[in-house]
Amino acid sequence: MTLAWIVLLPFLGAALPGLLIRAGRDACALATGAVTLLAFILLLTLAPAVFAGEVVQARWDWLPALGLNVTFFVDGLGLFFAGLILAIGLLIIIYARFYLSKDDPMGQFYAYLLLFQGAMVGIVLSDNVLLLLIFWELTSLSSFLLIGYWKHLPEGRQGARMALAVTGMGGLSMIAGMLILGDIAGSYDLTVILQHGAEIQASPWYIPALLLILGGCFTKSAQFPFHFWLPHAMAAPTPVSAYLHSATMVKAGIFLMARMWPVLAGTDAWFYIVATTGLATMVIAAWIALFKDDLKGLLAFSTVSHLGLITMLFGFGTPMAAVAGVFHILNHATFKCALFMTAGIVDHEAGTRDARRLGGLAGLMPITATIATVAGLSMAGLPPLNGFLSKEMMLEEATHSVWAGNPWLLPALATLGALFSVAYSFRYVFHVFFGRRRDDYPHHPHDPPSGMYLPPALLVVLVVLIGLLPAVVAQPLVEVVAGAVTGGRLPEFHLSLWHGLTPALGMSLIATAGGAFLLWRHDAFNRIRLATPRPEAKAIFEATVNGLAGICNVMIDGLHNGSLRRYLAFFVAAALAVGGAAFMSGEHAMGLRPPTPAPLVPILGWVLLVGACIALVAFHHNRLLSLIIVGVVGLVVSIAFIYLSAPDLALTQISVEVVTIILLLLALNFLPKETPRESRPSRHLRDGVLAGLSGIGIGGLIYLVMSRDFTSISEFHLAQSQPGGGGTNVVNVILVDFRGFDTFGEIIVLGIAALAIYALLDGALHGPAAKSLSSWIPDQERAKDRHPLMMVVATRVMLPLSLVVGVFIFLRGHNEPGGGFIAGLVVAIAFLMQYMASGFGWAERRMKIDYHAFIAWGVLIAGLTGAGAWLAGRPFLTSDYTHVHLPLHIDFELATAMAFDTGVFLTVIGSVMLALANLSRLARRTEAPISKQPMDFRPTPEGPTVTGTPNSDAVGGGMAGARLAGEEAAPDDGSGGRS
Repeated sequence: MTLAWIVLLPFLGAALPGLLIRAGRDACALATGAVTLLAFILLLTLAPAVFAGEVVQARWDWLPALGLNVTFFVDGLGLFFAGLILAIGLLIIIYARFYLSKDDPMGQFYAYLLLFQGAMVGIVLSDNVLLLLIFWELTSLSSFLLIGYWKHLPEGRQGARMALAVTGMGGLSMIAGMLILGDIAGSYDLTVILQHGAEIQASPWYIPALLLILGGCFTKSAQFPFHFWLPHAMAAPTPVSAYLHSATMVKAGIFLMARMWPVLAGTDAWFYIVATTGLATMVIAAWIALFKDDLKGLLAFSTVSHLGLITMLFGFGTPMAAVAGVFHILNHATFKCALFMTAGIVDHEAGTRDARRLGGLAGLMPITATIATVAGLSMAGLPPLNGFLSKEMMLEEATHSVWAGNPWLLPALATLGALFSVAYSFRYVFHVFFGRRRDDYPHHPHDPPSGMYLPPALLVVLVVLIGLLPAVVAQPLVEVVAGAVTGGRLPEFHLSLWHGLTPALGMSLIATAGGAFLLWRHDAFNRIRLATPRPEAKAIFEATVNGLAGICNVMIDGLHNGSLRRYLAFFVAAALAVGGAAFMSGEHAMGLRPPTPAPLVPILGWVLLVGACIALVAFHHNRLLSLIIVGVVGLVVSIAFIYLSAPDLALTQISVEVVTIILLLLALNFLPKETPRESRPSRHLRDGVLAGLSGIGIGGLIYLVMSRDFTSISEFHLAQSQPGGGGTNVVNVILVDFRGFDTFGEIIVLGIAALAIYALLDGALHGPAAKSLSSWIPDQERAKDRHPLMMVVATRVMLPLSLVVGVFIFLRGHNEPGGGFIAGLVVAIAFLMQYMASGFGWAERRMKIDYHAFIAWGVLIAGLTGAGAWLAGRPFLTSDYTHVHLPLHIDFELATAMAFDTGVFLTVIGSVMLALANLSRLARRTEAPISKQPMDFRPTPEGPTVTGTPNSDAVGGGMAGARLAGEEAAPDDGSGGRS
C-alpha cells in the first residue's frame, strides 16, 4: 500500500489548497507542502530496499482480461525520478508561497501543482504501460492548466494550447508504440516487457514501435523539431517553469527513454535516431539560447539543449553513456531549478527579466547574485561544480562514438554544443549581475525574502557538494539508477574532479575559451544571426494548425449539414459495406438444422406486423397515425413474446409501449399534425435501397444462424439461476446478478436521457424558443369534454390498486415475472393516468416531488449495492441471498439484488415522471396565450363536475386539474390565465 499512497497522496491532497485558502496563504502552502513531504517520506522508507538491490512492487487486478491492472514498482530509476519530483516539488511550493502576488489565486495554483505532481509520480512508478499512458496524458492536461495559469495573458493561453497540442500528439503516438510492445511481449506489465528485449528487437514490429515511442519521448522532452513548444511555456509563473524544466514534464520523455533502454537500445536504428536527434537539439537550442534577451527564454532553450545532451548520451547505447546520462539528469535538476528561481527573483524584484535592461545587480542583490553565479557556472561546466563532471563524461563518451564511419564528427559537434553552453551561461551571469550598475531599473533591485532565496540556495549547496565530493554524495545513487537503466552489470567507474590529461579535458578547455570569445563578440555574432534567414518554428506550427483546421472545416461543412437522415444513411451504408465484405469472404452454405413448422397464429401475427410496418412507411407523414401504428407494432411484438413463453419481456414491452405512446402523444400536442414533405424522389430511392438491403442482410443473417446448431449461454444461466443468484426467474437474475453491470449502465443512461429531456424542454421554456411557444395557437378546435368524469373517478380509484400491483410485481420479480424495471413502469403509468384524467395542473399541485432526486437516489442505491460486494471481498455487483424461516411455516428469501432492483425502480419512475413533469410545464406555458384567443376558437373550460357545470377552477385551454364535487378549489399557481 505504500506505493499506492505515494501516487495517490498528491491527487487526494489537491483538494486541500482550495479548501484551506480561506484560512490564509500560509495555511494553504503549509498543507500543500505537508502532502508532498509525506509522500517523499514514504518514498524514502523504500530507499533501503532499493539500494539493497530489491524491486518493490504492488499490484491490484482491475481488468486482467484486457491487461489493465493497477501495478506499481520501485527500482533505482523510479526511486531517483520520484525523489526528484517530490523533493524539488517541495522547494517549489515554498518558493511559490513568496513569489505569487496577492492577486493570484494561490489555492488554484497549488491544486494544479499537486495534480501535476501526482501524474508525474504515477508515470515513474507505473508498472503497467496502459496505466503509465493514463498518467502520461494527465501530465499534459495538468501542465496545460499550469502553463495557462495566468489566463489574462494571451501568450499564456497560447503557450498552454501549443504544449497540449504537441505533447498530446506525441502521447497518441506513444500509446500505439506501447501497445505494440505489449503485444510482442504478451503482457502490458513493464517488468515483463523489460525481460523480452531480444524478442522485441528481433520482431518486424520493432522499428514501428521504436518510432512511435520515440515520437512520444521527443515531443514531451522538446527534442528537435518539436523543441518550439517549451520556450512558449515560459508564459507560466516562474515556479511552474522551474518545476517543468528541472524535475517534471520535460524529463518524462527522458525517463521513458531510460526506462525502455534495455529493450530498445543497442541497435543501429536506436543509435542513429536517438543520438542524432539529441546532438542536433543540443547544438541548435544552445545557439538560440545565446541570443535570447528574456532570461526565462534563455534558460528555456538551455534546457532544450541539455535535454538534447542527455538524449544523445542515451542514444550512444553504451553502459557508460547511460551512467553519464543519469548523472547529468541529477546535475541539471539542481542547477537549472536554482537558475529559474533566480530569474524569477530578478523579475520579481527588479521588475524585468530583459537582459538588455539589467546589469550590475551583484552589488544590489548579493545573495541572489551568488546563487545565480554558482548555478550558472555549473551549467557552463566549470570546475569544481557538478556540471563540470557530467560534461566531461559526455565529451569522453563522444570521443568513443563513431557516426557513419566518421570518428571526429560527434566529438566536434559535441564540443560545439558545449561551447555555446558556456557562452549563454556566461551571458546569464555577467550580463545580469556584473558590469556597470544602471539607474533605469523598473524597480529598485534588492534581495528577496528568505522564503524565495533559501530553496535555490539549498540546490546550489548540492551543486557544490556533488562537484567537490562526487564519490561520496552522488556515486552510490548513480550506480543504483544506472544499473536499473541498463538492466545489467555496469563497468567500474569512479566519479571525481580529476581524471588526468584526457581528450575530454582538452575539448572542455576549447569550449570554455570559445564560449568566452562568443560572449566578448556577442553583438557582432547577433548581427550575423539577424542577417541570416532562419525558419520560425512558431510560425510554422501556427500555419500547420491553421491549414489543418481549414481542411477539417471544409470536410465538416461537406459532411455535417444537419440532416439526421443523411447521417443515418452514412451509418447504414457503412454497416452494409462491412457486412457485405464479411459475407463475401465467408462461407455461404446453408445450415443443416431443419426448420420448425409455423402454425397459423404466428403467421397471422407476422402478416399483421409486416402490414403495420408497410403502413408506417406509407403514412409516416401523419404523426398521430404513425404513432398509433407504432403502438400496434409494439403490441404485436408483445404478443410474440407471450407466444414464445417470455412473460418478462412481454410485460416490459407492453409497459414501455404504454409509457412511450402516452408521452409521445403529449409531445405531439406541440407539433404540427403532419411532417413536411421535403424528400426528393432520388432520396426516397436511396433510402429505400438502403433499408431493403439492410433488411435482407439482417434477415439472411438470422436465417443462417437459426439454421445452424450453436451453443448458447442460456444453458449456464438456467442451471445457475437458483444456486448462483438465488432466484428462479432467470431473466431477472440475469439483469440484477449475471449482467448487473449492464443494467447499472442502462439505468445511468436512462437517467441521462431524462435529464436531457429536461434540459431541452427547459430551453423551450426559457430560451429563444419560448417566444414561439408563447404565440402557439392550436390549429383546430379542441374536444369539449377534456376530462370526462368517469375517467377521473376510475383513475383515482385505481391509483392505490395500481401502486399495490406495482409493489407486488416488484417483490415477486426474483422468482416470478416482474422486477424493478416493470414495477417502475407500472407505477409510472398509474401516475401518468392521473395527469391525463385530471390535468397537469391538478396533478402537479398534489405531487410535489423532486424527480431529479428519484433518479439520483436510484443510481446511488444501485451503485452502493454493487460496491457493498467489495466488503465481502467479491467483485462489484456480486449479489448474495439467504432463506429465512420463521414460525408458522413462513419461509421467504432475502437477496441483495432487491436493493439493486430498488435503485432500478426509483430510476425508472424518476425518468418517466421527469419527462412528464416537464411536458406539463410546457403545456401550462401555453395556457395564457390560448386563453387570449377569440371566443370562437377558445376551448371549453376543462374539469368535470357533479352538477355538470364547468369547474370554476379550470384554466382555459390548459391541462390544469379537474375537481370533483365537494372538493376545495385549488389556488391559481400563476401558470396560466383563467377562463
